[in-house]
Amino acid sequence: MTVDMPPLAMTMGDPAGIGPELALAAWRDRTCEPFVVFAAPGVLAAAAKRAGFAAPIIETDPAGARAAFSNGFPVVPLKNAVEDAPGRPSAANAPATIESIERAVEAVHKGVARAVVTNPIAKATLYQAGFKHPGHTEYLGALADAWGPPAFPVMMIWSETLAVVPVTIHIPLAEAPKALTAELIIKTARVVDRDLRARFRVTRPRLAVAGLNPHAGEGGAMGREEITIIQPAIEALKAEGIDVVGPLSADTMFHPRARARYDVALAMYHDQALIPVKTLAFDEGVNVTLGLPFVRTSPDHGTAFDIAGKGVANPASLIAALKLADRLTR
Repeated sequence: MTVDMPPLAMTMGDPAGIGPELALAAWRDRTCEPFVVFAAPGVLAAAAKRAGFAAPIIETDPAGARAAFSNGFPVVPLKNAVEDAPGRPSAANAPATIESIERAVEAVHKGVARAVVTNPIAKATLYQAGFKHPGHTEYLGALADAWGPPAFPVMMIWSETLAVVPVTIHIPLAEAPKALTAELIIKTARVVDRDLRARFRVTRPRLAVAGLNPHAGEGGAMGREEITIIQPAIEALKAEGIDVVGPLSADTMFHPRARARYDVALAMYHDQALIPVKTLAFDEGVNVTLGLPFVRTSPDHGTAFDIAGKGVANPASLIAALKLADRLTR
């Protein structure tokens, strides 16, 4: 451990999901840098009791988290109340869930934490409470806007096996072709290229861009978006000096030989990106938000309400998210 660095700031996620038990499992694992969780101490104490292991809950602020980490589980208590009901999501927990995200971001903004690591949220539950953002990525972008120029957050799912970026994200599939523009592809690729250089230390990132239609449109026979939108964006990016190829047929982009030819794949819609990476690296994948003035990582899975509180959730993705957050902020 590096004693002179601030801790990582972890959010609670939806308290009815597996976030609390994953956070405790990551603390018990102790293979990552110290972190502090913005959560309800009682919920974490109950989760530890259900899991059957001793985890002294230490209420602290981020400044005291590193010293506390060796002796117990450091928690910054939330102001909003939290119901302890694993597997039973409730809109009543939405204010606390949102508060946890806001305060973790604030801690990084103040310099008392160095990255945000988020546990999974249930967007439907937040929507019931009036949450106006499509998801974590968009909300973090809105919070980042308070720091300076407007952010353009980009969602990347990263693993040692495969890294992918969906250009359109949390919208219905029927809306994706309407939302796809050359400008959106260009803006997304610029952020990916910049952050791979600056944070991942990739000297010259290689970007592979998928087509939207089967067989990348088959020369226009199966759709013209590749001709009218995607190819012009690729040509503009090449003119800027970005190493980019495409549009490629998505059904042949993700086998081992194809993956060896690029550092990140840009997909045109959510599932085109996430199905391959979750198939290849479900337990190791990390959700990284590029384009923010701070580092944010998250496990690449959801709240798993069906197994919450049963002690069977795998903490591998959260531990990978903590380790990547540490790597990216050194």
